[in-house]
Amino acid sequence: VQLQASGGGLVQAGGSLRLSCSASGINFKIYAMGWYRQAPGNQRVLVASISSSGTSNYSDSVQGRFTISRDNVWRKLYLQMNSLQPEDTAVYYCNRVGRTWDYWGQGTQVTVSS
Repeated sequence: VQLQASGGGLVQAGGSLRLSCSASGINFKIYAMGWYRQAPGNQRVLVASISSSGTSNYSDSVQGRFTISRDNVWRKLYLQMNSLQPEDTAVYYCNRVGRTWDYWGQGTQVTVSS
Protein backbone atom coordinates (compact mmCIF):
# COMPACT_ATOMS: atom_id res chain seq x y z
CA VAL A 1 0.00 0.00 0.00
CA GLN A 2 1.14 3.53 -0.79
CA LEU A 3 -0.57 6.59 0.65
CA GLN A 4 0.46 10.10 -0.28
CA ALA A 5 -1.15 13.08 1.37
CA SER A 6 -0.77 16.57 -0.05
CA GLY A 7 -2.31 20.02 0.03
CA GLY A 8 -1.17 21.27 3.40
CA GLY A 9 0.37 24.64 4.03
CA LEU A 10 0.38 27.77 6.12
CA VAL A 11 -2.92 29.59 6.46
CA GLN A 12 -4.35 32.27 8.70
CA ALA A 13 -7.10 31.50 11.18
CA GLY A 14 -10.43 31.42 9.40
CA GLY A 15 -8.88 30.25 6.16
CA SER A 16 -9.39 27.07 4.17
CA LEU A 17 -7.34 24.24 2.74
CA ARG A 18 -8.15 21.15 0.75
CA LEU A 19 -6.11 18.04 1.40
CA SER A 20 -5.77 15.17 -1.04
CA CYS A 21 -4.63 11.61 -0.55
CA SER A 22 -3.61 9.32 -3.37
CA ALA A 23 -3.79 5.61 -2.68
CA SER A 24 -2.17 2.83 -4.65
CA GLY A 25 -1.60 -0.86 -4.21
CA ILE A 26 -5.02 -1.44 -2.68
CA ASN A 27 -8.59 -2.03 -3.76
CA PHE A 28 -9.43 1.45 -2.53
CA LYS A 29 -13.18 1.34 -3.02
CA ILE A 30 -13.82 -1.43 -0.49
CA TYR A 31 -12.23 0.32 2.49
CA ALA A 32 -13.56 2.83 4.92
CA MET A 33 -10.98 5.60 4.88
CA GLY A 34 -10.08 8.36 7.27
CA TRP A 35 -8.06 11.47 7.85
CA TYR A 36 -5.92 11.47 10.94
CA ARG A 37 -3.85 14.24 12.46
CA GLN A 38 -0.97 14.42 14.86
CA ALA A 39 -0.03 17.59 16.63
CA PRO A 40 3.39 17.96 18.27
CA GLY A 41 3.54 15.97 21.49
CA ASN A 42 0.18 14.35 20.87
CA GLN A 43 -1.00 11.01 19.57
CA ARG A 44 -2.38 10.59 16.11
CA VAL A 45 -6.16 10.87 16.13
CA LEU A 46 -8.91 10.24 13.64
CA VAL A 47 -10.78 13.41 12.72
CA ALA A 48 -12.90 12.36 9.75
CA SER A 49 -13.94 9.09 8.16
CA ILE A 50 -15.93 7.93 5.18
CA SER A 51 -17.33 4.50 4.52
CA SER A 52 -17.00 2.65 1.25
CA SER A 53 -20.54 3.79 0.43
CA GLY A 54 -19.86 7.42 1.29
CA THR A 55 -21.21 7.83 4.80
CA SER A 56 -19.08 10.31 6.70
CA ASN A 57 -18.35 10.91 10.37
CA TYR A 58 -16.41 13.60 12.14
CA SER A 59 -14.83 14.22 15.48
CA ASP A 60 -16.45 16.90 17.59
CA SER A 61 -13.43 19.14 17.06
CA VAL A 62 -13.97 19.42 13.30
CA GLN A 63 -17.70 18.78 12.91
CA GLY A 64 -19.28 21.47 10.78
CA ARG A 65 -15.95 22.79 9.49
CA PHE A 66 -14.37 19.83 7.67
CA THR A 67 -15.82 17.73 4.87
CA ILE A 68 -14.42 14.39 3.81
CA SER A 69 -15.03 12.93 0.37
CA ARG A 70 -13.66 10.25 -1.88
CA ASP A 71 -13.25 9.37 -5.54
CA ASN A 72 -13.16 5.61 -5.92
CA VAL A 73 -12.36 5.77 -9.63
CA TRP A 74 -9.16 7.73 -9.10
CA ARG A 75 -8.49 6.24 -5.64
CA LYS A 76 -8.38 9.58 -3.94
CA LEU A 77 -9.48 10.85 -0.57
CA TYR A 78 -10.13 14.52 0.14
CA LEU A 79 -10.56 16.73 3.17
CA GLN A 80 -12.01 20.20 2.72
CA MET A 81 -11.09 22.24 5.78
CA ASN A 82 -12.85 25.52 6.42
CA SER A 83 -12.75 27.98 9.30
CA LEU A 84 -9.35 26.70 10.29
CA GLN A 85 -8.12 27.45 13.79
CA PRO A 86 -4.64 27.33 15.36
CA GLU A 87 -5.63 24.12 17.16
CA ASP A 88 -5.97 22.45 13.76
CA THR A 89 -2.21 22.73 13.31
CA ALA A 90 -0.86 19.21 12.82
CA VAL A 91 0.49 16.75 10.32
CA TYR A 92 -2.43 15.16 8.50
CA TYR A 93 -2.41 11.58 7.26
CA CYS A 94 -4.79 9.31 5.45
CA ASN A 95 -5.30 5.63 6.20
CA ARG A 96 -8.04 3.11 6.48
CA VAL A 97 -10.38 3.21 9.45
CA GLY A 98 -10.04 0.61 12.16
CA ARG A 99 -7.25 -1.76 11.24
CA THR A 100 -4.86 0.81 9.85
CA TRP A 101 -2.09 -0.09 7.49
CA ASP A 102 1.43 0.06 8.82
CA TYR A 103 2.44 2.50 6.11
CA TRP A 104 1.41 6.08 6.85
CA GLY A 105 3.47 8.06 4.42
CA GLN A 106 4.91 11.49 5.10
CA GLY A 107 1.63 13.17 5.79
CA THR A 108 1.07 16.82 4.99
CA GLN A 109 1.72 19.68 7.38
CA VAL A 110 -1.07 22.12 8.14
CA THR A 111 -0.12 25.21 10.09
CA VAL A 112 -2.74 27.75 11.12
CA SER A 113 -1.55 31.10 12.39
CA SER A 114 -3.59 33.25 14.73
